[in-house]
Amino acid sequence: MNNLLLILLFVFGGVALMVVLGERFGKPADSRRMAQLRRWILPLVGLSLMLSLAQHYL
Repeated sequence: MNNLLLILLFVFGGVALMVVLGERFGKPADSRRMAQLRRWILPLVGLSLMLSLAQHYL
């Protein structure tokens, strides 16, 4: 039980650190760059789901 609490503490500490650093040093997203990413994200998520289903059934 002690190890679980220690691991959770480290995970939440790491997430908190990423949020603080992301807010401080992150720059706003460019609309052109977001459009490029949006074009690729949905097909890649679909491909990932299909590969996961194939791995599950094979």
